[in-house]
Amino acid sequence: MLKSSYLLIFIFLLVAAPFSALAGVQTPQSAEYCGGCHRAIDRGWSQSVHSQAMESRLFQDALQMANADFGAQARRICLGCHSPTVAATGDLSLVRKVSWEGVTCDYCHSIRSVNMTGPNPRAVVEYTNVMAGPWKGVTSPVHGTVYSPLHTSSQLCATCHQYRNSLGFQVLTTYSEWEKGPYAAEHKGCQSCHMYRVEGAVVDPRVKKTASQEINLHQMPGSHSLTQLDKAIRGQLFVTHEGGELHVEVDVTNQGAGHMVPTGSPLRKLILQVTAVPFSGKSYREERDFTRVVADQQGKILNREDLVFIKGARVVSDTRLAPGETRKEIFTFKVPQGVRSTVEADFYYYYSPMAITKAQQEVKFLSFRRFME
Repeated sequence: MLKSSYLLIFIFLLVAAPFSALAGVQTPQSAEYCGGCHRAIDRGWSQSVHSQAMESRLFQDALQMANADFGAQARRICLGCHSPTVAATGDLSLVRKVSWEGVTCDYCHSIRSVNMTGPNPRAVVEYTNVMAGPWKGVTSPVHGTVYSPLHTSSQLCATCHQYRNSLGFQVLTTYSEWEKGPYAAEHKGCQSCHMYRVEGAVVDPRVKKTASQEINLHQMPGSHSLTQLDKAIRGQLFVTHEGGELHVEVDVTNQGAGHMVPTGSPLRKLILQVTAVPFSGKSYREERDFTRVVADQQGKILNREDLVFIKGARVVSDTRLAPGETRKEIFTFKVPQGVRSTVEADFYYYYSPMAITKAQQEVKFLSFRRFME
């Protein structure tokens, strides 16, 4: 029994060793420190887009273009959300490991409040040995803890998911979309869809024995998740054959997202592709895009990620789906009566024209097919 107690103490010291020096070293700290004890949470976060916000090849390309065209100020703007610890460290050259960890643990759990009064929401961050979070009555043997109602609020997400550029143009509008939608009225915040509760240990059992509980999912699935896309969009396909024409109706509903679909960068699109393939004769294909088109001050349409953020000045068109909205899309194809045909409706989520491969550009997540006599 004594031997096993010594073994438990040794394991605790081994896992918690990185934290023992927290008071004496400069923060923010790398996620490796946090992952030493919070194994399950770290495993989920490491699979998230937040953890890959810096290493994303798409972002790196945009960052390089912005830096080349607009200089250090543009670089600072981009890193403000993709590597927010840089604001404290000044590591614009990205030398520190924590700078490459994207939206990392110490940043989110060091936010004390969000100032919503300026042109952009601003996080008030205090890097100390006290971690803020959504749990009450939690204690830790290696750092201080404080309950933070902000960490259950959508305002926490607003700091990076709502952005107005220097021209006064609202580039990112996800937070305000949510605020105007039904979920805000129902007090249903971002975390309820993107950080829902799953089984897991807050602290590794080798460090501290705790009762069985649930933790917030730190994978934070969004538009790169097929599961989330399937939850967000519902489609119905109706086909009739009259007067030598195929009449196709696709009802598209934003049934699950508390914001517009798509949201985030204006270069994103929800694409509905309808194909009619007669058993004889030519095939037909038409597309409808649900997107926001942005132009600069001269009216030129912008098709680069960095240009949209820095030079975006006005919305040319906005065909996105609002929360709860159903859109009826009508297609007509000239197919003679009596000719058998296959009609297919496919939904794609399109991320960016800057991606190199088609697999990086878009993902197909929903498909319907009808056979017509």
